[in-house]
Formats: sequence, structure tokens, C-alpha cells
Amino acid sequence: MEPTHLIQTILIYALPVLFAITVHEAAHGYAARHFGDTTAFMLGRITLNPLKHIDPMGTILMPLLLYFATSGAFLFGYAKPVPVRFDRLRNPKRDMIWVALAGPGANLIQALLWGALLYTLLGMGLTEPFFVEMCKAGTLVNVVMFAFNLFPLPPLDGGRILVGLLPTRQAILLSRIEPWGFFIVMGLVLTHVLNNLWLMPLMNLTYGLLDILLTPFSFLVR
Repeated sequence: MEPTHLIQTILIYALPVLFAITVHEAAHGYAARHFGDTTAFMLGRITLNPLKHIDPMGTILMPLLLYFATSGAFLFGYAKPVPVRFDRLRNPKRDMIWVALAGPGANLIQALLWGALLYTLLGMGLTEPFFVEMCKAGTLVNVVMFAFNLFPLPPLDGGRILVGLLPTRQAILLSRIEPWGFFIVMGLVLTHVLNNLWLMPLMNLTYGLLDILLTPFSFLVR
């Protein structure tokens, strides 16, 4: 890949990625504090400062290495998870659902905002490729994070949502998977199982939902 194209791609995605992970993690912290757990607040993690959420390995090094190794065909990364003590929530089993939903919910809202910004720019006749591509990247990054994090396996948000929804016995059994959950998810990603059976179908549904919600903005470019 040409160095110039690589630098341009990094610049286009940098801001959307920083916003996506920062607001995602901060949303978990805000929700946890709302429902009674102040752990993240006490540790200064309820913040929109991206430096508090960036993991040097998971947010920077791993995505860059994968980008170079696969010529941009495969990317994976993660941020520092916001610490949540579910036992400190006022109603742990119920409230953990809302705390887990807060992160993907924040990504869905961001995807909607990036889409609205794209339509607004085009409607105003501002077709500068850099900003148009950044809006598209912002929508894509947040849709991917929304869909990926809803996969129903701990430690992903979808797994915690499922733990909160299941009866106690089944919830305990599922929660025991968490120490190996990351490796299971990575295996499913590398074998394309997660992509084909979960990520792409849910992303398509999410884009369909965004198209409906953005209908009023679409009239700006007609």
C-alpha cells in the first residue's frame, strides 16, 4: 500500500475511532454510576478524554499491525474496559443489562450523528472527499462496534446482557465462560464464523435502521 494512501486512511479513521471508543467506555461508566456503582467515577474513567480509554496494545499497536499484515482486509482492536462492580449496582441482575447496553447504544447514536453530518455536508454542497470519507468512516466504525459488542458471549456487552436476561442457574453457567471468552471470540473472528453468521447480518439490519432514521436528512441531497 502506498504510504500516502496509508497516512490518509489513518487520518480519516483516527477521529471517528477515538470518539467511538471514548464515548462507548464513558457511557458504561455513566450508566454504572447512575445505577449505583461509583467505581469508574472514583478512578476517573467517566471522562471523554480519550487518553483515559486508549490501550497502547489494543487500540494502537494491534490494529496497525493487522492493517499492515492484511493490507487493510482485517482489523481488530479494543480499549481499556471501564471497571464496573456489578455487585454494587442497586439491582445487579437487572441493572447490568442497562450498563452493558449503554456502550453499544452510544455507538448507535454516534453512527446516526455521523450519517446526519454526511447528509448535511452534501446538502450544503460541501463534497471535500476527506470530510465525506470521514463521515462514512464514522458511521462504519460505530456500526461495527455496535454489532460486534452485542455478540452474546462474555466478556462482550452482549454476553453480559444475556447473563442479565437468563434465569440465575443458566446465567451463572454462561458467566463462567468469561475467562476464555476473548479467545473464543478471536477464534470465531479468525475463522470468519462471527463475521458471516453475526456481524454482517446485524450490520445490514443496523444500516437499514439508520436509513429509516436518516430519511428526513436524505431530502437535503435530493
